[in-house]
Amino acid sequence: MFDFITITKALAEENRIRILLALDGRELCVCQIIELLQLAPSTVSKHMSILKQARLVETRKDGRWIYYRLTGDQAPSAVKGAIAWVCNCLSKDRGIQEDARQLKQILKLDPEVLCRR
Repeated sequence: MFDFITITKALAEENRIRILLALDGRELCVCQIIELLQLAPSTVSKHMSILKQARLVETRKDGRWIYYRLTGDQAPSAVKGAIAWVCNCLSKDRGIQEDARQLKQILKLDPEVLCRR
């Protein structure tokens, strides 16, 4: 029951859904997520903490950067099912498609440049 409640709460916010879909098939540093969402670093950090607590995302530290990705095959079935459901339901959403276009531009930028902003 705890997993279900934690996952449900994590999915109950639009920006966290946008983050999950942005991470589909890739890894992003926190600076790239901040740039995409146009939110304060502390707000993005809180969103990422909630997603991580629900085990929807994993992190990797590389120097001073923290990279996020969707959880892998070792994730519980409830987590994998929730991620698949979100991706299947919203991948064609106009807002999500606009995020994908923006993300292409963001990925062309050097992460160091983004982090200095």
